[in-house]
Amino acid sequence: MENSNNTGKMLGVMLLGGAIGATLGILFAPAKGSDTRRKIGRKGSDLSDELQDKFETFMDDVKSEIDMVKNKATELINGEVNKLDSKK
Repeated sequence: MENSNNTGKMLGVMLLGGAIGATLGILFAPAKGSDTRRKIGRKGSDLSDELQDKFETFMDDVKSEIDMVKNKATELINGEVNKLDSKK
């Protein structure tokens, strides 16, 4: 889980850096204000979609980890119950 957390942080930093670079590139490019605003809006929308996809993937991974822990706990509990039953 720790590795997943580090990967998520690194991905977030990379996305943020890309967004900042794209925004600066658009702002310093010679274009009309309306075109620039449209481009910034499009980039913001794209970034939002990417972040939402990454968050959904992260949540799926978290849910998978939780399910794995639940299953392992259930196996351990059932094993202990079976041991107690066999000692009776």
